[in-house]
Amino acid sequence: MSGKFFWGLLFLMTIISQSFVSSDAVHPYHVGSVEINYNSKSRTFEVTGRFFLDDMENGLGKKYGGAFHFNDEKYKAKLNDALQKYCSEYFRLKADNKFLKVNYIGYEEDQESVDIFLESEPVATPKKVETAVSFLYNLFDDQINIVHIIVNGQRNSEKLTYPNRYLYKQF
Repeated sequence: MSGKFFWGLLFLMTIISQSFVSSDAVHPYHVGSVEINYNSKSRTFEVTGRFFLDDMENGLGKKYGGAFHFNDEKYKAKLNDALQKYCSEYFRLKADNKFLKVNYIGYEEDQESVDIFLESEPVATPKKVETAVSFLYNLFDDQINIVHIIVNGQRNSEKLTYPNRYLYKQF
């Protein structure tokens, strides 16, 4: 299932389910996606996490206290600082049994979701990739993170449901 199709379907399901409940209700699904794509030119993993905007605001608020609001310029520096710390705690990456340093690059938001961008240090083309993904596990005990690992065009995807956070793939 392609990422665009998945998010379109998820968005449609959310809209339909919202029409049957009050307008103040939050979406009924706690799901995010993380794509870990090895770029052979830069020799780095480019990581994109996509989450519901309100879930990430609430997850950051629970973790660090205080209010966090996407789509509000005055919170941008606070969000960048919190997301950098949050990602370093809730995302780990190993290639061929070596932990990789992963840098926070930034985020983009729209009305419904936030994309978080990370990039690893350079590494030779891996044969084995391991990751620990626990985004929003600090907020929801039904959180699902769909993880895609792509190396040399070979895509391996798996669903991680709380409390499972570990994934390992051979290439």
